[in-house]
Amino acid sequence: MERKIIFITGSSGGIGKETAKTLAKQGNTVIVHGPTKELAETACKEIKSETGNQKIDYVYADFFSLADIKRMANELKKKYERLDVLINNAGAMFGTERETTIDGNEKTFALNLFAPFLLSQLLLEVLVKSPAARIINVSSSAHSLSGILNLNDIQLENNYTFGTAYGQSKLYLIWVTQHLATELKEKGLAHITVNSLHPGMVKTAFGQNAKKGFLIDFLLKLSRPFSRKPKQGAETAIYLATSKDVENVTGKYFSDKKITNPSEKFYTKKNEKIIWDYCMQITKPYLEKFTN
Repeated sequence: MERKIIFITGSSGGIGKETAKTLAKQGNTVIVHGPTKELAETACKEIKSETGNQKIDYVYADFFSLADIKRMANELKKKYERLDVLINNAGAMFGTERETTIDGNEKTFALNLFAPFLLSQLLLEVLVKSPAARIINVSSSAHSLSGILNLNDIQLENNYTFGTAYGQSKLYLIWVTQHLATELKEKGLAHITVNSLHPGMVKTAFGQNAKKGFLIDFLLKLSRPFSRKPKQGAETAIYLATSKDVENVTGKYFSDKKITNPSEKFYTKKNEKIIWDYCMQITKPYLEKFTN
């Protein structure tokens, strides 16, 4: 099997780390990401030790800061002339109170939508140098439980709930995935594919990092024994990163390694473009013009 250079965000723990371990065992060069240097470095050492693969590297960035994402992307581009696979895995659900980042963005949208959007744009210049590059965005089936959309209040300054924020951020991630796939084709960059996926309900620390009210916290704990192990949750991302079956597949949404139809409840081409343009507006100060 051809060895690849693969970068996985949010890979210092959970599904991301399991994805990194499996891809490392296959002999790929794997770049691990964590929110701090300590977490990323520890994960890197652990993966090297467990897999015997010494071609494991790490970077770190606080994904609540668009400037820090750009710093990290610049470091990657200086070190690697090409990138074969980008797995935008980092994501989270937050608490009952609406919180904002240093950039003034609501935290759920910052981490689940703006971070992968910006990173994909910034890394296009190294992805384009791969003979067959792949961008993989980890979404969720929760996108279908997104509540009522108000595209005049995308970041839920009014009527915020953690469930709405999570569901809508994952829905919009599917939309920008589809839009990017179309844009790349139109630019003559069909050798870069971009797809999204649902990993399944996975037994990790996900959803445990903020209080969501007694009932939801109780239900999350109750569901953990019935959830997939992180290794199972990583399977679809690994499939999309390596399988020849999906070599030329782009703009699709996968679950259990199969193309699945995402919710079309609020989907229109116009709404997709509104979200794409909004993400562009949010990230514009940190974007470098990409020319093919």
